[in-house]
Amino acid sequence: MIHLQVNRLEKRFGGNHALKGVTFEVKGPELIGVLGPNGAGKTTMTNILDGAITPSSGTVYLNEHRIDQLQPYQVARAGLGRTFQVTRSFRRMTVLENLYVPALALGHAQGKAALRAQAMEVLEFLTIDHLRNEYARALSGGQQKLLELGRLLMLDPDVIVLDEPFAGVHPKLMEVIYAYIRRVNAAGKAILLISHQMDAIFALSQRLLVLNFGELIADGPPDVVKNDPAVIEAYLGAEEPAK
Repeated sequence: MIHLQVNRLEKRFGGNHALKGVTFEVKGPELIGVLGPNGAGKTTMTNILDGAITPSSGTVYLNEHRIDQLQPYQVARAGLGRTFQVTRSFRRMTVLENLYVPALALGHAQGKAALRAQAMEVLEFLTIDHLRNEYARALSGGQQKLLELGRLLMLDPDVIVLDEPFAGVHPKLMEVIYAYIRRVNAAGKAILLISHQMDAIFALSQRLLVLNFGELIADGPPDVVKNDPAVIEAYLGAEEPAK
């Protein structure tokens, strides 16, 4: 069973205390929304999970293997993949070639025909199979998001971290991303969904984590978390006392 353990994560950048003892677990194919105002520590946490930066203290274990000191490619091989707020496609490669990269990088032994068949199935699911021979640089912002999701499917990780997958996406493409998230989760993958799109978070998530000023201030079912006084204060601010 998938098991992600995040234990007392701390991260300091000089005088900035970006994460303060963040602790949570993901057990099995949970679909978890991650919320927090700007500057709450969401991106810092994501960058630690995928190996882009190391924590000042604390640990991250995936399926009983410690991953917080690994390089990003090693984290990917261990079974955790992520997307980025600003997409990072190989812009001078075609859409189809972009999908080949994760499988080849991980040394998957399937033949060329099998690899192409898998990539085409992914592109058809994401409704961009007609763009397979286009260079990635020619895609719209929303299509770039779909391409990045496709590369995750080719990577086949146990845990997927989606960082603002709906930002700048046309409503019709948002429906495709919704379907992607639900299908991948139903296939047994754990998903951490980071988004400012509150409607999407509440429509998709089974559980919510809320960060504020580097601290995890709430962890529970969406209906409970949205009524938590600490969460309401984090988003709306405390009321001024009556004079």
